[in-house]
Amino acid sequence: MATVAMSPDAERVGSPRLGDARRILLVRGLRGFADGLVSVLLAGYLTRLGFTPLQVGTIVTGTLLGSAALTMALGLAGHRLERRRVLLGASVLMLATGAGFAGMTSFWPLLAVAVVGTLNPSAGDVSVFLPTEQAALAQTASGHARTRLFAWYSVAGNVTGAIGSLASGLPTMIARTYGFAVVQAERSAFVLYALVALTSAALYRGLGRSVEAHRTSHAAPLARSRRVVLHLAALFSLDSFGGGFVVQSLLVLWLYQRFALRVEVAGAIFFAAGLVGALSQLASPAIAARFGLVRTMVYTHLPANVLLIAAGVVPTAPLAVALLLLRAALSQMDVPARQAYVMAVVPPEERAAAASVTNVPRSLAAAIPPMLVGVMLGRSSFGWPLVCGGVLKAAYDLLLLAQFHAVPPRPPEAR
Repeated sequence: MATVAMSPDAERVGSPRLGDARRILLVRGLRGFADGLVSVLLAGYLTRLGFTPLQVGTIVTGTLLGSAALTMALGLAGHRLERRRVLLGASVLMLATGAGFAGMTSFWPLLAVAVVGTLNPSAGDVSVFLPTEQAALAQTASGHARTRLFAWYSVAGNVTGAIGSLASGLPTMIARTYGFAVVQAERSAFVLYALVALTSAALYRGLGRSVEAHRTSHAAPLARSRRVVLHLAALFSLDSFGGGFVVQSLLVLWLYQRFALRVEVAGAIFFAAGLVGALSQLASPAIAARFGLVRTMVYTHLPANVLLIAAGVVPTAPLAVALLLLRAALSQMDVPARQAYVMAVVPPEERAAAASVTNVPRSLAAAIPPMLVGVMLGRSSFGWPLVCGGVLKAAYDLLLLAQFHAVPPRPPEAR
């Protein structure tokens, strides 16, 4: 794990803060691998169980809605809860989710597990872990060091997520080699998902007090930063609503219907996309230091959305894949800047709530389009999901620049 540049205050405290940051980064990487693996396999696995595209889209929607509800509840109570215990509880829920998808084959039980569980159908992290981990990481660094830390946090998830996407072709290869059903081999991926949850819980148990903020049972969760947080949440929701049209599980299905690309080929494509996207985030702190957090978010994200629209309308697989890879080189550079910006505009005791309130509406907004995509793909293989997603996400970029380019982070003494 790369050494993360810490703030002077963190260095005076000594190794506990750096050790806690490394634990969180390691867990993020492990969970990224598991998410990347199951996100590529999910649509094909459910299809092989006999589910229709609409049922697949409904289960994807269920995962996003359930995560959103739980994340909001925990985030708003985060100023009264110990973060280590929240993360341990989330690991237990992840364990149950993996066991449920490995052991159940009927639609309604799987939908119930999707709603109450932690399964992530996209390349990113939309689960209950995210706001608590972000708030904990924000305690271990400040200023540009915090942006670098969030860059490594995103890189850890994206690189291992890309490796997980590449590994999604292994179940099919193993099944063909040894002559048993592909669906049985794919089921083992969900067993692995459960094992990652156990490992995550063991690592979380070692977190120290440096990840905790001062807790209070009386203050409102967003007493001082409500207006700016709600404004950001509304804009982020628009971006996520557009992103819901192109979650990775459904992109795999679109590539198959549009260009007959097999799952293992799609896995290799998303491995490359995830790797390129992850490495690009390492440039985000330097760009943010020069141009500011908000401009970094917009100037890298807007061109990516133009490329997404183009990928939906081109007629051949090589062109579509090339455009998706170019888009991946730009689309994730805003993530560290966005996470650091949210943590920087609110006081420390309100960071967990701010992370939840800005992330949960994103999950809710992203939960609506997958069912619509299921209907679209049931009627046509044209890239309407990509076009719709790109247009909505570009609108978010322009609104964010217009409304927040002049809103600076809180001064260091106020944090």
